[in-house]
Amino acid sequence: MSTAKKGDLSATEKELLQVIAAGNVQEASRLLGSKDVRVNCLDEYGMTPLMHAAYKGKAEMCKLLLQHGADVNCNEHEHGYTALMFAGLSGKTDITRMMLDAGAETDVVNSVGRTAAQMAAFVGQHDCVTVINNFFSRARLDYYTKPQGLEKEPKLPPKLAGPLHKIIMSTNLNPVKLVMLVKENPLLMDTDALEKCRRVMELICEKCVKQQDLNEVLAMKMHYIGCVLHKCSCFIKDREDKLDGLIKCLLKGRENDGFPVFQEKFIRECIRKFPYCDATLLQQLVRTISPVEIGNDPTALSVLTQAITGQVGFMDAEFCTTCGEKGAEKRCSICKSVIYCNQECQKLHWFSHKKVCKKLQEQRLKHEAESAKRLEKQAKAEENQAVEEVTNAMEELSADQNEGASPESSDNQSEGAIPDPTPINVN
Repeated sequence: MSTAKKGDLSATEKELLQVIAAGNVQEASRLLGSKDVRVNCLDEYGMTPLMHAAYKGKAEMCKLLLQHGADVNCNEHEHGYTALMFAGLSGKTDITRMMLDAGAETDVVNSVGRTAAQMAAFVGQHDCVTVINNFFSRARLDYYTKPQGLEKEPKLPPKLAGPLHKIIMSTNLNPVKLVMLVKENPLLMDTDALEKCRRVMELICEKCVKQQDLNEVLAMKMHYIGCVLHKCSCFIKDREDKLDGLIKCLLKGRENDGFPVFQEKFIRECIRKFPYCDATLLQQLVRTISPVEIGNDPTALSVLTQAITGQVGFMDAEFCTTCGEKGAEKRCSICKSVIYCNQECQKLHWFSHKKVCKKLQEQRLKHEAESAKRLEKQAKAEENQAVEEVTNAMEELSADQNEGASPESSDNQSEGAIPDPTPINVN
């Protein structure tokens, strides 16, 4: 097949683009088997079939094209857009992750100097920004599953690579969620396994700081995960309740307001222990967090999450009080003030929440009553204002009518007199 040129499409390739737009995967598979179809053909704008599929949010189509050898880093678009940029613009996190898994480069810029993450942020696709900013390829982790140099054993047993990679790729940095991910995998419920994982996190952190392309954000994330894994190891070793005890410590709230003090102190300590004191990110985090009294906003978790994932605040989403998972919808039936993603998280948090639940209920009812009073007062004020405006308008109208009437007619009308008849001359 000849090298692809912009707009140089065969009839079958034009049909392929139409099929992609329609989302017919079966027909696309048939066309891709044709000899006169190039998987990396370019339309008149320099877009490949993969770019079209990514922009239109067709996940199965993207998967098919990648299986047929689509170039994920093709950069022939007239404005320098890549398939990853189109995936970010579509707002589809699964497609964005698919492009990254296929080897998409994250630091490529388009004609206006924006990366894929910046393009996604520009159009408000913050979930895609988070996926891009938190991506760490499995291949980079697999490097540690093979003996290097004179090593007889790898630093990371191959069986641990999958569970550890799942934790690394998590965009939810709530320590409770990370402990849950450890707890759900039996391979990680071992002090030796956790220490090996922690050591690999330290090595990756060091590599991110010392490599030519400095990546302080990724370094901080690896360090933070390493701290959580170390804390898990300590609890498994010293406590009979193992990670259940750690989760309880992280969720335990203050008596007066339920704020998780241990969790806040733990995250602050993780940040403080970051080994590279000259790092700009560390200094920014410390300047933001240190003046804040424990229990006030912003919390250490929110500051760390924003720095690592790129999420600005928490937008309009609801987050689980227990594990911090996005999109939580279930509320406590009593106070209706705290939110959970499922019943399991509600049960885990109840031991702490029950101490302040009634107080939160009273505060909510008081707030609702005050709001109702304010609304009633506002409605009455608006009603009085409307009556006053109508009264004033009527008075003004009456005054205008009086000013427009003649004095004689006014006097006659007021006395009820009948005008004199026209005099008649008698001869």
